[in-house]
Amino acid sequence: MIHQYKLGGYNIVLDVCSGGVHVVDEVAYHIIGLFENMDKSAVLDATAEAFPQLSTAEIEECYNQVQALKEAGKLFAPDTFQPMAGKLKQKTAGVVKALCLHIAHSCNLNCAYCFASQGKYHGERALMSFEVGKRALDFLIENSGSRRNLEVDFFGGEPLMNFQVVKDLVAYARSIEKEKGKNFRFTLTTNGVLVDDDVIQWANQECSNVVLSLDGRKEVHDRFRVDYAGNGSWEKIVPKFQKFVEAREGKNYYMRGTFTHHNPDFLNDIQQMLDLGFNELSMEPVVCAAGDPSELTEEDLPIVMEQYEKLAQLMLQKDKEGKPFTFYHYMIDLTGGPCIYKRISGCGSGTEYMAVTPWGDLFPCHQFVGDDKFKLGDIWQGVTNKPIQAEFAACNVYAHPECKDCWARLYCSGGCAANAYHATGSVTGVYEYGCKLFRKRMECAIMVAIARALGQ
Repeated sequence: MIHQYKLGGYNIVLDVCSGGVHVVDEVAYHIIGLFENMDKSAVLDATAEAFPQLSTAEIEECYNQVQALKEAGKLFAPDTFQPMAGKLKQKTAGVVKALCLHIAHSCNLNCAYCFASQGKYHGERALMSFEVGKRALDFLIENSGSRRNLEVDFFGGEPLMNFQVVKDLVAYARSIEKEKGKNFRFTLTTNGVLVDDDVIQWANQECSNVVLSLDGRKEVHDRFRVDYAGNGSWEKIVPKFQKFVEAREGKNYYMRGTFTHHNPDFLNDIQQMLDLGFNELSMEPVVCAAGDPSELTEEDLPIVMEQYEKLAQLMLQKDKEGKPFTFYHYMIDLTGGPCIYKRISGCGSGTEYMAVTPWGDLFPCHQFVGDDKFKLGDIWQGVTNKPIQAEFAACNVYAHPECKDCWARLYCSGGCAANAYHATGSVTGVYEYGCKLFRKRMECAIMVAIARALGQ
């Protein structure tokens, strides 16, 4: 299977199953588009009609080059991965590599679009105790098998509302990791309201990454990200984030924004972040209930698609100016990239990755917390809801019939189980709107990678 598209002045051909990315001229682009649907003579005749300036020998030479790429397994490669899908996950069955610790089911902001119901996850406000957090870390170690590197994300709500417990848990993990033969990698996600010098110093010492929530332009950010008195948070947090990023020497962080129906022109928010001195950026489409005023609509789609293309152009422009920046969704490695296990199996929610509530309950990921039918068990008894875990263990790109004919399937690995469930009622469903956005992001990301590889 191949995917052909034109972007940024390039004729791009992706070979889905080999991972091959080809930049070709107009003649080769034309021939590749006909190659599997016509015999050789018909392809040569059609190409001669389309390019009358070329000789028969030149056209046949191009055809033979395409044929050689096919024979080398770099074009029209068959899909040989489907039989591996279930077997690969079986090899890691029962091995947990990462936890999302809901250190605080409480928040000091009242964001209207919050999927977590302002940090309460449709339940009671709560802070995780040190005892529960300690047991969660022990659970991770006990269930990590021979895996050495373990990941823990301090999440909320707003985790800094329980900062002392965060610090105590990291100190505990550091005290045992050598003895247990493990290495912990910590991440902190924060809205910034409680960031101070102590937080900055601690995070720079202990966190391999921090995620900082900023939606871009002041009027966009303050529309939703308000306190309980209705006051916007932009002016309060931006100076703190600037100080935070400066102290991290501009590395190992992400400014994480959300765009909604109210700002599909999100490139203006990206530009605002750049103007503020931030260059490690992420801008995510909103996740909300159908019919919510913030929900992205079909009318927004062409605007968002255009924004992604303009963002790619802006990145290349900034490269030329010596001011490069990173956009999370455009990070792609054309020479290696994710292993085939990751490409087939996806994020590992519910199997390798789980969320822990303040009470110690286990859920497949943070987006399922609060929905009791997805409760997997708890950190004392482990996973007891085996049927639900089996659903997530069966999640792979081949579990989605709709993915069969999608060229991007080995880039998205079947997509987000939570988005699929909220859109269709099944973790093996497909959130089609999100698929459209993902495919456009991949086209743009590949084009940017090509331009950079060619030094253009």
